[in-house]
Amino acid sequence: MPASRKGYKNKVFRTVEKTVAAHEMFKPQDSVLVGVSGGPDSVALLHALITLASGLSLKLGVAHLNHGLRLQASDDDAIFVASLADRFDLPFYVHKVDVRKYQHDNRLSLEEAGRRVRYAFLTDLAAKGRFDKIALGHHADDNAELVLMNLFRGSGPLGISGIPPVRGVKIVRPLIKLRRSDILEYLKLNGLTYVSDRTNLDLKHLRNRVRHQLIPLLKTSYNPKIIETLNRLASILSAEEEWMEDVLRPILDAAILNAGPKTVTLSVSKLDGVHIAALRRIIRNAVERIKGDLRRITFAHVDAVIRLLESPQPFGNLDLPDRVRVRRMQGVLLISKEQKALRDLDIKPDQDETFTFEYSINKPGTLFIKELNAQIKFSETRVEHLSDFSHAGHLTGFFDMNRLGFPLIVRNVRPGDRFKPLGMTGTQKLKDFFINQKVPRTERAKCPVLLSRGKIIWVVGHRIDESVKVMPATGKVLKGELRLA
Repeated sequence: MPASRKGYKNKVFRTVEKTVAAHEMFKPQDSVLVGVSGGPDSVALLHALITLASGLSLKLGVAHLNHGLRLQASDDDAIFVASLADRFDLPFYVHKVDVRKYQHDNRLSLEEAGRRVRYAFLTDLAAKGRFDKIALGHHADDNAELVLMNLFRGSGPLGISGIPPVRGVKIVRPLIKLRRSDILEYLKLNGLTYVSDRTNLDLKHLRNRVRHQLIPLLKTSYNPKIIETLNRLASILSAEEEWMEDVLRPILDAAILNAGPKTVTLSVSKLDGVHIAALRRIIRNAVERIKGDLRRITFAHVDAVIRLLESPQPFGNLDLPDRVRVRRMQGVLLISKEQKALRDLDIKPDQDETFTFEYSINKPGTLFIKELNAQIKFSETRVEHLSDFSHAGHLTGFFDMNRLGFPLIVRNVRPGDRFKPLGMTGTQKLKDFFINQKVPRTERAKCPVLLSRGKIIWVVGHRIDESVKVMPATGKVLKGELRLA
């Protein structure tokens, strides 16, 4: 018996070693922040990493979030983890936060609020403490439970691919190939104690019902190896997800006009004719870039964005969860993460005159309009060097240089503005032009206009003035290009 118990202990540790090596979780001399709740999974993780540390010269630190949900019991957990860190002579970091208040303030489920607070604490601490990696104790049973939960929610392949062993450049999960029973036996063989969270038995939470009711039923009535089966499914879908992302990347790169930390701009024309499955992935990718995750972004949200993209109307707005705004403006789809609540962003009619900007342009170059987080690039060329510019799109304007006078002025729309839209014989109020073009009221005050000699020659992103169009006799041409950052 002792030999077999020792062999079992070594088998568990070898599984961790193989997982770490297969996914290149650590490099020699990495500093690793270990998230420890005090439960069996995190205690086993800490012990395994301490055993592994000498071979890779890892520097370990212990982090504990006291969520305060169980009052004195939560404080006792923090004391237990502190004593554990002290026992192994490791630096200890603890943070106490009112998760219920965070839940209420941000209108989240308790589980989602706890997850956000926990990850924010760990990532912030890792950045401040200069930890290379954050190690978490998720295991194969956790993965199987998540696969089922996401299946119930109607998730696509990405959701059903489960918990990744490595997420981003920092988060690693060395226990992901171990079963919960393996972990409990490992703790027993190493004489390690842990604390139990009674909320893990509360069946009002979906995860607990899956863990304590559904999976035991599936094991006894349908498939004794349901955990292994679900993990295998997740592994297959994860590999296929990576492959599909590689296939999609050239299409996505071609469609992205600009990409920043809070804004992604997509070309409508580049997405025309793209298969619906690829479109959904492109929209999800764009949202994830500026939001950081896809939580609360549902199938219905993604398809609503696609309807906006394919709409015959060139303008429209769509608000998604967590302050994500989608705007269709002629040939571009702008997806942005706003700092304020979306209900506070719209410019009311009586506020139009307070939203003002004005810039002077003395020669061709690039103008940054900070109020719009946008650029207009002006360049000079000969007409014979231009290709067919009739298909350049509304974000680009071409002007006969001989009909212009510098300095040019770029400013916002103001009451009473008029111009002669290209192709028309008379002038038109910008207000009427916007109504005819179905430009949303919230976008009108923010539309830049270009003036020469006090006259509007371009409603930027829409149409130039008839008086400055390129003619057969035109020699030099000024090209203006709107770039939404």
